[in-house]
Amino acid sequence: MDLVVRNASLPDGRTGIDIAVQDGRIAALGPALVVQGAREIDAGGDLASAPFVDAHFHMDSTLSYGMPRVNASGTLLEGIALWGELKPQLVQDALVERAMQYCDWAVARGLLAIRTHVDVCDERLLAVEALLDVKRRVAPYINLQLVAFPQDGLLRSPGAFDNLKRAIGMGVDVVGGIPHFERTMAQGAESVRLLCEFAAEQGLRVDMHCDETDDPLSRHIETLAYETWRLGMQGRVAGSHLTSMHSMDNYYVSKLLPLMRESGVAAIANPLINITLQGRHDTYPKRRGMTRVPELLAAGIDVAFGHDCVMDPWYGLGSGDMLEVAHMGLHVAQMTGQEGMRACFEAVTSTPARILGLEGYGLAPGCHADFVLLDAATPVEAIRLRAARRLVVRRGKVVAEAPSMRAALHLPGRPASVDFRIGR
Repeated sequence: MDLVVRNASLPDGRTGIDIAVQDGRIAALGPALVVQGAREIDAGGDLASAPFVDAHFHMDSTLSYGMPRVNASGTLLEGIALWGELKPQLVQDALVERAMQYCDWAVARGLLAIRTHVDVCDERLLAVEALLDVKRRVAPYINLQLVAFPQDGLLRSPGAFDNLKRAIGMGVDVVGGIPHFERTMAQGAESVRLLCEFAAEQGLRVDMHCDETDDPLSRHIETLAYETWRLGMQGRVAGSHLTSMHSMDNYYVSKLLPLMRESGVAAIANPLINITLQGRHDTYPKRRGMTRVPELLAAGIDVAFGHDCVMDPWYGLGSGDMLEVAHMGLHVAQMTGQEGMRACFEAVTSTPARILGLEGYGLAPGCHADFVLLDAATPVEAIRLRAARRLVVRRGKVVAEAPSMRAALHLPGRPASVDFRIGR
């Protein structure tokens, strides 16, 4: 075998598992495999997981914090205005360089698949060209999926629909939208219909920024679910953010959730950004803003978490760590039961992989040999510690390594070091 990892724990609770890799695929997986590897690694009982997946990101703006100025209010609308100021100043080489730097961070964090939205409201499509270049460059180690995103509104921004179609023709993968940013509710609904019909004709997936507002009457997710059902696109459509659902009345949501389940529309929450940007007009009590994650899951709807932003006009923090996203998600959604915390781990691994339609994802014979060895024993411990990535493996090759987290102590009568883990 090319590589054998011994004595790993798996997210499903199995322990003492060996993972044997040959020709970029998992050849065998089980306890005490009778095989030899050109390289053998002792996991020491640590957690081996399929790689992290970010279902919602904006790579065209990442690492641009402070350009052309800092978001003084920290609000969504000032961030959009700032992006509008920055777009004319964008230089393709600099955009590529920032995106490539972020991809380096992602690999170090075990984040090997990213769905990123790219603004198509610039007639030059400069960001589209840049991220298509980045996609080609990082293909050996990151699955980068691009969404054609009309940031300024499909109908509100002149030429946006034509630009979106051009972007798809250039190789962008997914159709995006932002219906709540159109001038009227009616135009928002019309944009959903037009985009879904276009995606259905082209056989493409859809991922729309939907109802990223505190307004409970912003209900474009209902239209998105209906159009998905009408056009037979079940399993190919996601609604991102859905923050208005946090403010909707329960009776309306009791009708909405079955419609979403029937249509097969997935939900993508962005905990770091939703908790930061929503509820800004509230005094107290103040709304959390993130969509109804536990209720969506209970209704049988796929829910993934996205990082959304890292050091850009909307958010001045972040480092590409999906465990930080899961950590925030379980706190905001109050999902601190064992099952809920495990669901939050799945929201940054297997669930977004399913939403993105990733082929060969997982820890089973025949899957791509893509996995992360974490300095933790369980998914819950990994989230608690935002665990170090001891190894990151892509197609059977180690692409990143990091030391386990340990601190030396100089205290009389106490241990020489601590690793913050319980029971070992």
